[in-house]
Formats: sequence, C-alpha cells, structure tokens
Amino acid sequence: MPLSSRRDVSTQSTRPFRSPRRSRARAALVAAVCLSAAAGTAAPALATGPARVAGPQRGTLVSAVELERMDVAQATAYVKDIGFVAPDAAKNGVDVYRITYRTITATGRPTIASGLVTLPRAASGHGPRRLSTVSYTHGTLAYRGGAGSVADGADRAVTVMFAGAGFAAVAPDYLGLGLGTGPHPYMDIGSETTASVDMLKAARAFEAEKGVIADGKVMVTGFSQGAAAAMGLGRALQREAVPGLRLTALAPVSGPYDLSGAEIPAAFDGRLAPRTATFYLAYVITAWNRLHPLYSSADEAFRAPYANTVPALFDGSHPDEEIAAGLPGTPEELLTPRFIERLKHPRGVLARILRTDDAVCTDWAPHAPVRLYDGNLDTDVALANTLSCQHALAANGVDAPVVNAGNVDHTGSALVSYPKILQWFRGLANRR
Repeated sequence: MPLSSRRDVSTQSTRPFRSPRRSRARAALVAAVCLSAAAGTAAPALATGPARVAGPQRGTLVSAVELERMDVAQATAYVKDIGFVAPDAAKNGVDVYRITYRTITATGRPTIASGLVTLPRAASGHGPRRLSTVSYTHGTLAYRGGAGSVADGADRAVTVMFAGAGFAAVAPDYLGLGLGTGPHPYMDIGSETTASVDMLKAARAFEAEKGVIADGKVMVTGFSQGAAAAMGLGRALQREAVPGLRLTALAPVSGPYDLSGAEIPAAFDGRLAPRTATFYLAYVITAWNRLHPLYSSADEAFRAPYANTVPALFDGSHPDEEIAAGLPGTPEELLTPRFIERLKHPRGVLARILRTDDAVCTDWAPHAPVRLYDGNLDTDVALANTLSCQHALAANGVDAPVVNAGNVDHTGSALVSYPKILQWFRGLANRR
C-alpha cells in the first residue's frame, strides 16, 4: 500500500514510493541515527525496544534537522523525476526538515516519533507568513529506514510538491518508522491518529520558530494505508484534537477503508495480486497480534515453515525485498486453513479490531468537503474499499465524489491523483 516506482511484484510484494535518488536512503538512515542521539531521543533509528519519555506533553517538539534545500527548478525536477503526471511547476523553493516529537504508543506509553516538515522557501527569513497546512500520511512500509524523514523518495516528494505550491507540508512517519522505536503497529487506526495529531502540534511549534504562522486550515490526504489514516486524522481534527487547527478538506487515495467487507475478501478471491495480498496479511496479522493477541502460538496462524520466520521479518529492520523473499506466493500457502476461516468470518477480538479500523468512514460525517481517489487497475487495494467508504459517508449525509485516475495500478493512482489534489487544495486555501 505505499507509493513506488514500478517494479515486478514477484520480487517486491509492496510498492513504496521510490526515487532515482533512493540509493541515498541507507546513508540518510545512518546519519539519522547519529542525529537522533545528538537530539536526545530515546533510542536510535534501528532500536526495537519501547521508548519511555518523561516530562513534556504530547506534541512537544524534541529536535529538528534540515535535510535538503531546493530552489524552484530543483523542487520542480524532484517531483517530476518521481513520475507524477503533469505536476505544476513549483512556485517556491523549499526547505525540507526532519523533526522528532513526543507522542504515545498504541498502548498509551510515552514515546518519540519522527516526520517531515517541508516549507516554502519564501516563508523563511522574510518575516511572519501565514500558511495553510497539508498533512500527508504515507502507505505501507515495513522497513523503518524507508520512511520519508530518513529516506529519499516519493513520500518526501509529495511534501515538496505541496510546499512548492505554498503550503506547509507535514508528513508523520507513524510509530516505529523513521526514528521511531519498536515495531510499527501496522493498520492500527488509533496510533496512526495520535501520531498524526501530535505531529501537527509539533510542526506548528517548529514552523513558528521559522517565522511561519499556521492559518488554521488543514487539508488532509494520504495514500493506501495512509488514506485510512487520513480519514482517522480528519475525524480527530473535526473533534477538535488540535485547538486552532480545523479540517478544511479530505482527499484520501486508494485506501483500505473496509477491511472486513472489501480488502480481506479481495485477498482470497483473486482481486488482489497474490504476492501483495500475502505480504499485507503477514504484516497485519503479526502487527495486530502484538497489540491484541490473536493466537498463543504462531503456528495457529502460519503454516510451516513460516510460523518460525514471519514474526521476526516484521521487526522494522528488514527491507521489503528481504521480507518478500521470505514469504510464499499466495495467502493459502502462508496461512493455516483455520486462520483463513477466522479472517473470512471474524469473531471476538478480531471482529473488534476490524470494527474499529473500518469505522473511519462509518462513524462520523465530515463537515469539510471530501473527495475519494482511486484507479481502475489497482491490485493492491480493492476498488470496493472506495465504494464502501463513499456509501458509508452518503448514509451519514456526506456527498463524497470519487475521482477515478483511469486505467492505472495502485502506485499510478497516486501519481495521477496528487497533482489533481494539489489543484483542489490550492482553490480551497484561497477561499476566505
């Protein structure tokens, strides 16, 4: 469920945004470890233990490091090199920063998380300037070193695109990714929301140090896993999770909004690419079991030999290619028949997890305008997710049109949609 350059799914189950400059990722991560230590964060980027953070409240800024400075030509080329379809030329140069901040784990314990803040160059050094905010939440990453705050790539390019158009762009890494510690609680809407809310608080404090005043408008978008996370963040903003910031628009792209009714069935009926479905199921079952035990022994869920290997693959230290190489080609080869039946007919704790995650479109009515984006050839996230979300919002009195990107795959849906989302957000930001 992430954004990527196109690659053969036989060697790469998930598809994160990748960049021609991706080779810099490892060096960036090494530098991040050093910077994390210098900033006094709880643990370096590759640590796996939980972080304990005493003192200041959630959303407190811990550190900030400048990553890149781009002039207008460089920012324009950076976005185009990723493959975005007909993006507008940048209007501003941009400054890209990584921040770390205080938040909480999925179980409510204090921890540190990281993310990107990308600002238009004109906002620095020319006196206070009021800017609208765009929050971007990224798609599936299993390797903490692939997060936008420590790796070059398309997730970072999304923030450059929006900052180049004059927005303050904010992109959380979530828990356990980037400089975050411990394993990432994948597809846990609660911690995705708290990490995103606290990132907005910390970003606002950092922006003030740079002479930027948030004007209160927050346009929220996200891709794949991040699309569902965007809906969760939008819900929290509407419920005044961050005083002074208000939800102004929602534009999620190709998200798994209905796991029980759309995404899980599609994993077994052929609508999803088998290797992609296998990767996602292995990841989400492992992550959920850490938070809400689904089994007492891994062999209750995973067939041999995968019961002995799969849980360790998703500790945040393994690149996606390495994980994919350690998985079989189909969900049926990965999972026991009994556990497959549990997924198809969930009860108990599994049913409760699914109800919570699936509520991002069902238990609220956005007051801000919503547009849902997808693509016809998506075999990562079933198109039925978008229609389910649209119908749920309609049942709550919300008109959420679907903006279809045409005959493109999962990654293509983002490459086509984000320039369109930028145009829509610019029009909304200019309204008084």
